[in-house]
Amino acid sequence: MNTPRHFLTLNDLSRDELLAILARASTLKTLKRSGTAHATLPGKVMAMIFAKASTRTRVSFEAGMSQLGGSAMFLSSSVTQMGRGEPISDTARVISSMVDIVMIRTYQHADVEAFSANSQVPVINALTDDFHPCQLLADMQTWLEHRGDMRGKTVCWLGDGNNMCQSYINAAKILDFKLTVSCPPGFEPSAEVLRQASDHVSIESDPERAVAGAHLLVTDVWASMGQESEADARIKALEAYQLNRPLLGLANPEALYLHCLPAHRGEEITADLMDDPMSVIWDEAENRLHVQKALMETLLLDY
Repeated sequence: MNTPRHFLTLNDLSRDELLAILARASTLKTLKRSGTAHATLPGKVMAMIFAKASTRTRVSFEAGMSQLGGSAMFLSSSVTQMGRGEPISDTARVISSMVDIVMIRTYQHADVEAFSANSQVPVINALTDDFHPCQLLADMQTWLEHRGDMRGKTVCWLGDGNNMCQSYINAAKILDFKLTVSCPPGFEPSAEVLRQASDHVSIESDPERAVAGAHLLVTDVWASMGQESEADARIKALEAYQLNRPLLGLANPEALYLHCLPAHRGEEITADLMDDPMSVIWDEAENRLHVQKALMETLLLDY
């Protein structure tokens, strides 16, 4: 048996591999919209392990595997033996002996690493506290469809240096764009993640300076899952980093803006930008389906 290939961060892909996935995702999007069958993974079974709540992740993976001819099963950690203390390594050995691919959405990134280290089949990180690489694939597909190559562009991240921000840092190095992270002191991304892409990423605490001339503005909720008790303090600390019309006006005239959803309208992004007819946020959300199908094909057909 070949060693399975996993997707835990964007760093698991080369630039060429990432671009190939995005190209395939656009093809799969065309096939779906035209009603053309594309069951490239008949009989394959995915286990979807969730320790965190989900809307887009569950629907996109479950629908995607079905459209590719396979099936997906939902496993909540709270109702499996994992929730009763079974070691992750034991769970991985058993589940991976029964399915073809595993998707995990959880808190600690180390848990995904431990699962993959003991898995016989590919493992996909569908979100941890440290990284959200599947969403970055969707974001990059959205940019590619609307604006083309990312190379040499300037991206501004506004707000908390969270898992999405850290995945953007990975993407900046792989796709060769400049990323400015705009956040207040104490909300910076991991120093180690920054170090690995230091030639592509800078920190700018002033949001107006950060967005000046940017081609893409990106934000996310200010209190991620597990941080709800800190929400009031985070809103107060981050209110100057709201993505709004005046701030967008300082960016490149052709700038796009993205939000991975769910959005707290009036906090990290204004309602008028969410509902603007020119917004590509809804394309971004749909593209989770298409890029994840392309990713599953890559991991299983190359496996």
